[in-house]
Amino acid sequence: MAGRHDDEFAEFATGASPRLLRTAWLICGNATQAEDLVQSAMLKVYVRWGWLRGRQPMAYARRCILNDHIDTHRRRRRETTVSVLPEGEHHDREPEDTDAIVRLLATLPTRERQVVVMRHYAGLTEAEVADLLDVSVGTVKSSASRGLARLREALAAQELKEGHHV
Repeated sequence: MAGRHDDEFAEFATGASPRLLRTAWLICGNATQAEDLVQSAMLKVYVRWGWLRGRQPMAYARRCILNDHIDTHRRRRRETTVSVLPEGEHHDREPEDTDAIVRLLATLPTRERQVVVMRHYAGLTEAEVADLLDVSVGTVKSSASRGLARLREALAAQELKEGHHV
């Protein structure tokens, strides 16, 4: 791949990297690991760019991030949550909101966190998330439902603890 293909990939990488980084960070809760996941995904996309460029490179990059995160999680069987925001643009209204969201997401089991992030942050449909995670649509629906319920409970408990009324 040379010339125009490199330029096309560079344009894709420049546009997609911030969004992929935020998605990876929300999934793993660790800025350094998120950067590694995105870098690995971009390398895989670059290698297959000739085939991917006319298809859905963003979907392929997301799948790479999720697969690598699952592999890493299986190897370590634990996760470390760091509440340092990755550099770059923020899609949330307030940075404090982002920090609170990441802390709440860290309380979810891995699958529920992946589903919630892919559905409600990345904006994928249930079918797209099911395909991405290689699970049924029913699994996506139940994981999203349980995840959102747990987030609501955790948020309510946090607000009660801080003296706010829900």
